[in-house]
Amino acid sequence: MAAGAGAAALGRAALAAPLVLLYYGFSIGITFYNKWLMKSFPFPLLVTLLHLLLIFGLSALARALTRCRSGRPPAVLSWADCLRRAAPAATLPLSMACCWAGETAAWALSTSLDIGLSNWSFLYVTVSLYTMTKSSAILFILLFSLLFKLEEVRVTLLLVVLLIAGGLFMFTYKSTQFNTQGFVLVLCASFLGGIRWTLTQILMQKAELGLQNPIDIMFHLQPLMFLGLFPLFAVFEGLPLSISEKLFLFHEAGMLFALVGKLLLGGILAFGLGFSEFLLVSRTSSLTLSIAGIFKEICILFLATHLLGDRLSLLNWLGFAVCLSGISLHVVLKAMNTKGEKAPKLHKEASSDPDLELLLRHAEHGEEEEDVETPQQH
Repeated sequence: MAAGAGAAALGRAALAAPLVLLYYGFSIGITFYNKWLMKSFPFPLLVTLLHLLLIFGLSALARALTRCRSGRPPAVLSWADCLRRAAPAATLPLSMACCWAGETAAWALSTSLDIGLSNWSFLYVTVSLYTMTKSSAILFILLFSLLFKLEEVRVTLLLVVLLIAGGLFMFTYKSTQFNTQGFVLVLCASFLGGIRWTLTQILMQKAELGLQNPIDIMFHLQPLMFLGLFPLFAVFEGLPLSISEKLFLFHEAGMLFALVGKLLLGGILAFGLGFSEFLLVSRTSSLTLSIAGIFKEICILFLATHLLGDRLSLLNWLGFAVCLSGISLHVVLKAMNTKGEKAPKLHKEASSDPDLELLLRHAEHGEEEEDVETPQQH
């Protein structure tokens, strides 16, 4: 029995290792890519919009390939169909359907702004400061989970909040490379991230929509995200971009093609990140992703100090350790709660890495559900 259990554990580790490395490659890669790109092309909102379009195209391609392989058409929902299936006339009033539409629009807006502001911050902050500040997103996720009654107030949650907030303060205190404008941008992105994943948790309760597959979610919501971010781009980057030699007033075709290649690379990294997360969670567990995320941040700070010359004092490193201890405590508590619940319910969970746990909870049952779905056309 012991030998069999050991062999099974080794098999799981052998499966998880390449998936974790794939996730690390895309996640760490896109962080350093954004910092690198902003040095030569300081238009983060345009970059985000182009990446949204590319992700939409790649998700459409993935859906088409899935259809060719399985022979089943993917889920395609129009807004009218979403409203009907989110709030059937026989059970819910139209006001509830409008409420769902508002939640979806708010999710798309918060997601696009979260990504846009995160990319914008790379104009001002170092990779290490960005990584540390972005870790504070869990504070806002917990806050909104409490406000929407998705989580109950517990002493352990307060301890998690204190550890993460205290660690962030220690990390930024007297930092030699601190930039107020960039820090505020990342903090606003973290705040929007809290809204984003809380709404994700609420929307994913509506399983009747048939959009538990993250590829389907990206396909349907990327256009909304594009529309939500476009006004901000028009105000802050429209005029500077129109007179910039980096895009419209270029003098050499080679420079334009090089720029297009750089932008395409970012879109592929963004799509690959979502797909690698999907593989990691569906083949292992969301706990594996959460633990991998902790070590990923350590890797990012190590690479930032050695490759980009980020300077961190002993107090900064201690702050980072305190913050990671808070995140680790939250991961352990969630693992214990999940293990203790015989039939855990989605609306009672506030994951330390909610972007995957919430989107992919039913991924393994996606194919069975699609068998009974009647796809609707736009």
